[in-house]
Amino acid sequence: MTTHQENDVTPRIPAAQQAHATPQSPTVTATAPAAVPALSRRGLLLGAAAALAAGPLAATAAHAATTPAARAATPVTAAARTPKVLVIGLDGTMITRVKDSGAPNLAALMAGGLTAASSLYTNPMAGTSSGPGWSTIATGVWPDKHNVRDNNFTAPAFAAYPDFLTRAETANPALSTYVVASWAPIADTIYSGRVDTRVATPSAEYDTGTTARAVARLRDGDPDAVFVQLDNVDHAGHNSGSASRAYLDAIRGVDAQVGQILAAVRGRTGYAQEDWLVMVTADHGHTPTGGHGGSTWEERQTFVIANGSAFPAGSVRHDVRMVDIAPTALAHLGIAADPAWGLDGTAVPALVPDDFDALRPQLTGRVDETGIAAGVLGFTRTAPAGWSVDNSAMGTGGVTEWRGWSFTTDEFWTKAQRDQNRELNVRSRNVFAVADSDEWADRTFQGNYDSTLVSPEYPVAGRSSVPVVFNTFYRPEGVQTARVLAVWDGGTPVEVKSYTADTNGRQRLDLAVPAGASRLRLRFRYTGSNNWYWVVDGVRVG
Repeated sequence: MTTHQENDVTPRIPAAQQAHATPQSPTVTATAPAAVPALSRRGLLLGAAAALAAGPLAATAAHAATTPAARAATPVTAAARTPKVLVIGLDGTMITRVKDSGAPNLAALMAGGLTAASSLYTNPMAGTSSGPGWSTIATGVWPDKHNVRDNNFTAPAFAAYPDFLTRAETANPALSTYVVASWAPIADTIYSGRVDTRVATPSAEYDTGTTARAVARLRDGDPDAVFVQLDNVDHAGHNSGSASRAYLDAIRGVDAQVGQILAAVRGRTGYAQEDWLVMVTADHGHTPTGGHGGSTWEERQTFVIANGSAFPAGSVRHDVRMVDIAPTALAHLGIAADPAWGLDGTAVPALVPDDFDALRPQLTGRVDETGIAAGVLGFTRTAPAGWSVDNSAMGTGGVTEWRGWSFTTDEFWTKAQRDQNRELNVRSRNVFAVADSDEWADRTFQGNYDSTLVSPEYPVAGRSSVPVVFNTFYRPEGVQTARVLAVWDGGTPVEVKSYTADTNGRQRLDLAVPAGASRLRLRFRYTGSNNWYWVVDGVRVG
């Protein structure tokens, strides 16, 4: 095992190709797996080919025994089967390039389940590097909570926000948990000593050894939850860039290793009595020429592939984030997330789209913005059903896309202007509402920015109080204001919340219902003049 640092200059590669740090023995807690002969890349490829020859992978791996045909063919019901979780992390892998590569095992997992591409934060929240990425995936919270900002792990908050396997062990110590990783800090630092077995693969074995150890544990043991990390795609990204043939070849190579791991799951003697959830993800992307850590769209890429009984074949979602992996795994194991944990993620089957998400089919391309490619569809100023935008006090001119509250996506909004902290809007999902006086002022304008987002009316009759929850991302400057107002039965708006400092998180307002009131409408009013912005998303009332 080698503890090695990852950055845009020094890639993480096998010892046979580049020296890491001082070699050490593999890090193992509890019972380590028995010694496994090293598997060659050719052997792994042949094994994957054999697995494919046995039948389409889309109906195997975790999804096989959960299809209607499979359920009809066996008396074992889903309720009777034992839940199991396998999470596979593919370092530095981009889902767009997975599709370009024609990787058969990953393609089959996508065809048999859910695919959800999403994006990351950047500095000052954290760099697009492995430490923050794998910590976010493991804990289910963003870097501003787990406090891993780079690969140094200077002051991680893992005691407050532990990894999902530690939470599983705490809830049910009888569970068997296992971690094996080619990048040592995952096993050494991110996952805690509560996990039954943690292995940092010796650098001489690299992904071949990680795959062999995972295969052995899945085939010969009885794990309930397993995390596996494979590293070589990131190595290819550093050396050759994500636009290269070498990067595609590395994806196909790791795909063969994924196939070996899935074959070990399918080959288990008790497989028919088990309900496997398989999730595949990545910690960050890569620039076309190689490297990551910065704020380009390519570096900010990640994804979730989820294959199991809860996920319809061939489904695609835009509201799933990397923080959802941990709570999804726990929910599958029968462990409900405690609100006191402060997770940012939600079990994917429990995610409910909000009103703004319904706008995705009508999003259009740029009008005045120049930094956004013409083919990127990502904004509309038309509110969803029941909502409206009051621009009666709004100035004139300015950039069309941001003239008053608009509805947009992370890709469109962040590409309007990089490195002004828009990338930190990680708690919004899919389509969200934004008032951006900074971007609006990039063309000639007159007057001030003064726009109000108006909600539908919500019934509150007979209630003494009503909760209002929403996600917000607010960046203040100068004289701008952000105010939430309540309108009871069409009366005079009453301020219930105002923001004066940077705010990024889930908000809850418990509003006292006036005597006799039956209807509540919310107004989100933002004012400014070439200041910053306010984002609102996921509004729920009652």
